[in-house]
Amino acid sequence: MNAAQLPPVAPEVTATLVEGLSPRLRKRLDAAVTKLAARPTHRDGDTTTIEVDDETELRLHAPGGVVAKVEDITCGCLLAPACVHRAAAACAAPAADLAPEPAEQATPEAPGPASATAPAAVGPDAARALGLNVAPTSGADAATGVAANAAPGRAPSTAPDAATPHETASPDQRAAADALWSAGAAVLEAGVDGAGAVTQSALLRAAHTARLRHLPRAAGAALSVVTLLRAARAGNPSYRTAELVTALAELLGTAHRVGTASGAELAAVRGRVRRPYSPDGSLRLYGLFTEPVVTDSGHGGVRTWVAGADGRLFTVGDVAPGGAGRALGVADRAVRLGDSALTHRELGRAGLAVSGATVSPDGRLGAGKAVKAVTARGAVWTEPPLAALWGTPPAEQAARALRSTSRYADPDGTGSDLLFLDVELLGAIREPGGACLLARCEGGVRVRLTVADDDPALAHRDNLALLAAAPGTRLRIIGRLIPATHPRLTLLACTHPTGEGTVDLGLDRLRRADLPDPSAPAHFAPPQPAGPGGASPLYLLERRVEQTVPAGRAALGLLSDVTAETRRIRRGGLPTAAALLTALCASAAQRDRDLFGRLLPADTDGFAAYWLAAARYTAAVSESLCAAAWNGTEGDPVAVPPVPVHDVAG
Repeated sequence: MNAAQLPPVAPEVTATLVEGLSPRLRKRLDAAVTKLAARPTHRDGDTTTIEVDDETELRLHAPGGVVAKVEDITCGCLLAPACVHRAAAACAAPAADLAPEPAEQATPEAPGPASATAPAAVGPDAARALGLNVAPTSGADAATGVAANAAPGRAPSTAPDAATPHETASPDQRAAADALWSAGAAVLEAGVDGAGAVTQSALLRAAHTARLRHLPRAAGAALSVVTLLRAARAGNPSYRTAELVTALAELLGTAHRVGTASGAELAAVRGRVRRPYSPDGSLRLYGLFTEPVVTDSGHGGVRTWVAGADGRLFTVGDVAPGGAGRALGVADRAVRLGDSALTHRELGRAGLAVSGATVSPDGRLGAGKAVKAVTARGAVWTEPPLAALWGTPPAEQAARALRSTSRYADPDGTGSDLLFLDVELLGAIREPGGACLLARCEGGVRVRLTVADDDPALAHRDNLALLAAAPGTRLRIIGRLIPATHPRLTLLACTHPTGEGTVDLGLDRLRRADLPDPSAPAHFAPPQPAGPGGASPLYLLERRVEQTVPAGRAALGLLSDVTAETRRIRRGGLPTAAALLTALCASAAQRDRDLFGRLLPADTDGFAAYWLAAARYTAAVSESLCAAAWNGTEGDPVAVPPVPVHDVAG
């Protein structure tokens, strides 16, 4: 049985079933989930049936596509309904997206006491990292510009609802945030290996409560953590530890801020339930390019980018199960938008006039029945209004894209990670993972251009290899920012080397005859400087942050000594990072004993606070190094004497 074969189950249903188990059955729950996953499954309409054994069937009834009630999961075994099978089925199924908020809004209540979510034993510098203002003290911390609001990661919500200037969270919201913090800290304590179905059900219960208390951003973060935990424990090849690090930091950071935020910050922390599409009137759109989309989950399709007369970017997509083969086929299918007969490839170079347009917060155009669209004249990249996209300096574009991709930025529903650059090709450069194309853009900034997808069925890799044989060629390009310590993009589209038309680099294939010198071999540029963060020892802290997630607090508690690592970090000019690493490892190893010598429970809250501070700090420094590289300081040494940071451990 594949989890995708089961209908999604509402978080509160899973939590209720797990909470109803006896302690003995809870110990058997993870094994039951694994055993159930191997059983055959079939679906008939709204009902999915799992054959528990030759004589017993388990049914999940999902009217509307979601198992919304406890009674919708039934089992035919002798112990039902108190059996472990119902809870195991709920834990094996995907967690359903959170339902919309109740129609009524919470009545503002008097401010309650300050949240006790994070422990008070966090010193000044850890508090700055944890308390939304990672202000550098000196050294390279200051040189890299780590200031900014290190807020939790982006949640799947739109721009926040408004809040009065002095409004604070209600006592119920603080209690819900405390429950989320405790559940997230428990995941961090146990790690992926120990965060089984019982731990996940606590997160789901906390997410459900947070939604009822009008905290959709925190609730969505908890749901993301559960989804990633299940992917990790199931060995899903698409799982990435870095994604779980980000999701956990978002959950813990959002939960912490609920108790301290007010006014506009509180509105951002609360978030807003997703409102997929909203009316946007009439739009005059101009095609930019079409990119193939191939996901790790086996889906494939295309996404066509268009720009409005005011420079706003929109997308029209068609993605479904099918992989790279489907992506190539869909490119020549008609766009699902109004009465237009344009294919995706054609729309990338033509125009549309749309009335009754609906747009999602991330710029996707809706295709409802009321939407009318007819083909119109497009514009080349050097004509208005498209030419204005290339008029912004690269550093400003990178800063905007970095805000859009930031792991810990308050969502505002705007921004794009695309960059529009005029470049001169310099040739290929060798990297540990292969080769990429080097180009020089405005201000002399040298940017590395990489393939968006290595799938041989797509044209990315072959096109990049051909362009490497044309040093000196000037192109107008569109790429997607890759946050790194040097300027780096995935190359998506460019003007044709002959100067006529444009090339969708994932779909259109260049030929040698298109190059200025068809017989020229690939040209390799000389080695390039690593950038302001190329030699940064920040990775020493980053790897300890990531190491905690798979194995839990114990993974750091077993480290005997990190003095050598902290010394190297200080020499690199990052005293705050060194102090955070020392405090994090000390907190992980700290276990007090009672008068009889017995170990007391670990301080999970304290460890979670230090881990969150370290996760957010490393992200802030990395983003600052990326911004510095795009500002033309690539290769410049960062040589500001480090100043020790005291009392990080409070």
